[in-house]
Amino acid sequence: MREFKGRVVVPGTVEAEALVTRKGFNTLASFQKSLMKSDLTAVCSDQNNPELFGKPLAGKAICLPRTIGSTTGGMVLYCASAMGASPACLLFSEPIDSLAAAGAILSDVWTDSSLPTVDSLGEEFLDYVKEGMRIEVLEDGLVRVEG
Repeated sequence: MREFKGRVVVPGTVEAEALVTRKGFNTLASFQKSLMKSDLTAVCSDQNNPELFGKPLAGKAICLPRTIGSTTGGMVLYCASAMGASPACLLFSEPIDSLAAAGAILSDVWTDSSLPTVDSLGEEFLDYVKEGMRIEVLEDGLVRVEG
């Protein structure tokens, strides 16, 4: 097991299976089709992200460097949470952008489901974590990766 310490954006504790992308995560492109069809598994519809395309995002620990794309990204995260189709947590190797931070915070404040979010985990985190690994997130920003 390896431990990584990041900055807490939205506190929470969670255990989930890792889904990993080393590319920027386009929130709108990833969730759009699922949200339009009320698909609670939230299958990733971003064809430009082969690491995640076609995989369910709901309930997973999404490990990513950063988000990219539309200014609606924060609202998309909030909508996924409100529908019960959000990831278990968001784990950023880089500092989080304001749009993703707004979506994670609004999800925590305005819905019944928390979206624990930790950023600045470092490049070493993204190099180490692999799809399917078990992730444990603690309130203080400690992320444990079993591998």
